[in-house]
Amino acid sequence: MTVSEIIIVGDTPGLEWRLPVFHFKGSEPEAPRTYIQSALHANELPGTALLHFLLERLRQAGSEGGILGDITVVPQANPIGSAQSHFGDLQGRFDLGTRTNFNRDFPLIALGERPGLVEDIDRHTAADRLKRRLLHMALGAELVLDLHCDDEGLQYAYLDEAFWPEAADLAAALDMQAVFLSDGESSAFEEAVAYAWKHEGAGERKTLLQGRLSVTVELRGTRDVYPDMARKDADGLYRFLAGRGVVAADRQPLPAFGGVVAPLDNIEMVRAPESGAILFHRDIGESVKAGDLLATIITRPGMADGAMEVRAPQDGLIVTRVSTRFARRLSDLMKIACAGPSRAARKPGTLEA
Repeated sequence: MTVSEIIIVGDTPGLEWRLPVFHFKGSEPEAPRTYIQSALHANELPGTALLHFLLERLRQAGSEGGILGDITVVPQANPIGSAQSHFGDLQGRFDLGTRTNFNRDFPLIALGERPGLVEDIDRHTAADRLKRRLLHMALGAELVLDLHCDDEGLQYAYLDEAFWPEAADLAAALDMQAVFLSDGESSAFEEAVAYAWKHEGAGERKTLLQGRLSVTVELRGTRDVYPDMARKDADGLYRFLAGRGVVAADRQPLPAFGGVVAPLDNIEMVRAPESGAILFHRDIGESVKAGDLLATIITRPGMADGAMEVRAPQDGLIVTRVSTRFARRLSDLMKIACAGPSRAARKPGTLEA
């Protein structure tokens, strides 16, 4: 194993950030190359905990000659966001300088244009240099995992339909309860990787990408950072790597994935009709029927007409809900994965900003 650092020089004098990168050299050139990062949203730390324990296992495998394919690991992918605090609260999702989501605006390029990501890189802002470095590393691999988490959520994933159902092995290994099939219409990291692969050749646009995988893994919620959970997830990810021939291990058969698979059009984004205190009646992991009471919003405390009910628009599985208990008008409350499409209009791309 080798550890290197990428230095991101700040946009004002005297600032710089250091990005540690762990690399394991594989012994078999034909084995898949793997890139894994976490905490691109700097306050989402379940993936950082997972990779802490996964690296322990990979170091052991390396000492025993068990690393078959090259593996690159970035446990804290966003040192810029990690340094952003506002009145004591870590602000790791958005760049405070530009108000841009750290997981948006990745360059959409053809795979052959990969070298250009880091050519004359100093002409870009610090945040864009970070994004270009991360994408450049990822496009040198065949398996790319971007580890995130939701607010309060089940274990689930976003991935392009070009990787499904081949990616069911990852869903089973990490004991996911849902998979969201994205439409490839955003500039998020996972979709930027898939975009480059789809456009590998001039004028080409592939619809199937067998043997490759680019996925956003949502590791439950922001507060689900516990040693037992992290070790369990690390073990699951290691089983996935073994199954794909990246590491040498006894390949134990994985159970069939039995969770919900839904395109983004089938995700009901339940929103608050008015501002107020949120009283949730249903929790993540519960199946609901159309019309079930999901939450009450106390809009005018103490008034006879001071509460509003929020009900399920259709049958489905509650995959996420917000941890805050105060809603702004039309702010998100829950994501429900459903069998049929939502009646609400959805713009192409990601579900949230």
